[in-house]
Amino acid sequence: MPLDATASTAEGRATVVYVAADAAVSFACELLVRHGLPPEHATMVAESLVSADLRGVSTHGVVRLPGYIERVRRGMVEARPEIVVRNVTPVSAHVDGGNGLGFVVGNRAIDVAVELASSGGIGIVGVRRSNHFGMAGNYALRAVRAGMIGIVMTNASRAMPPFGGREPLLGTGPLTIGAPGGSNSSDFLLDMSPSVAARGKIRIAAQHGEQIPLGYALDAAGRPTTDPVEALKGVLLPMGGPKGSGLALVIEILAGVLTGSAFAGDVRDQYKDFDEPQNVGHLVIAVRPDLFLPLEEYRARMDVLAERVHANPPQDGVKQVFLPGEIELGAERDRRAHGIPVGTSELEVLQLEADAVGVARLAFSPERF
Repeated sequence: MPLDATASTAEGRATVVYVAADAAVSFACELLVRHGLPPEHATMVAESLVSADLRGVSTHGVVRLPGYIERVRRGMVEARPEIVVRNVTPVSAHVDGGNGLGFVVGNRAIDVAVELASSGGIGIVGVRRSNHFGMAGNYALRAVRAGMIGIVMTNASRAMPPFGGREPLLGTGPLTIGAPGGSNSSDFLLDMSPSVAARGKIRIAAQHGEQIPLGYALDAAGRPTTDPVEALKGVLLPMGGPKGSGLALVIEILAGVLTGSAFAGDVRDQYKDFDEPQNVGHLVIAVRPDLFLPLEEYRARMDVLAERVHANPPQDGVKQVFLPGEIELGAERDRRAHGIPVGTSELEVLQLEADAVGVARLAFSPERF
């Protein structure tokens, strides 16, 4: 039976419990409504967070909820933003997010892009005055579910140096591309950060007292470190050296410089900076998959692509070759059936948030369902 209080830890070590997806959505939604969000906006945020947990991206799941709530409480995020959409050309628009939660602004932006692409074949939307929007894959998948190819990027607070540097300047905002699959293949979703590892992974390692692999980060003195606490004082490293750094600069240009949002280190840190809004920028693009070919031909070609990827002989130690997004889809199916794993230390923070505003604690099971 699900319980309504945090399970004890063994010998002080963090343990894991399991939460039903529907329960997590309802819990997060109620917490957000208590902090002033309209129910429809609260639902958007809650579903996005739980979607990340279901797909195995726990660094962007419900454990992030207290951080978003804190910014709303401090007036750094508008609970009821006035989002303004200005059409620029028949296939482009500029969105002022009104300093709303990035989830709400991001969903509005991708919906506008899809609408533009429906008539023009492609839709491109630049966003300013937004905030952190969680797992970028959610917005590409929203486009895919509308029958479109989705391309999404966002800038972020400084965490990574340009290649060869040692002080943070660039964000680790992701580049994400989603595409509808064929008749016999799943949808494609590439969701990647230009850093070796997401900053959220470093934070979780620090919370659990775990080390990080060498090559993830440098400490404040510019030395390689395996200590996540020291890594958070220093910088994350770009993947592939100059390639990851170059990709981060491209994202900075397209999501930051181009959109009119903060850029080049000016995006505020959502956990540390409470003096002014983040002013995050996003760039989202929707493309009709039948832009150049009939839809049936597109789908058939996607099936061929998937078949050839899956047929590629695996390397030693690899059981199967996957397309991007397939492993996460498998995780989602498993977690919907058997529960989302949540560390008890992270769960306790959520329970305290619930206690503070009189919301029922999140029910959980000590074992998989």
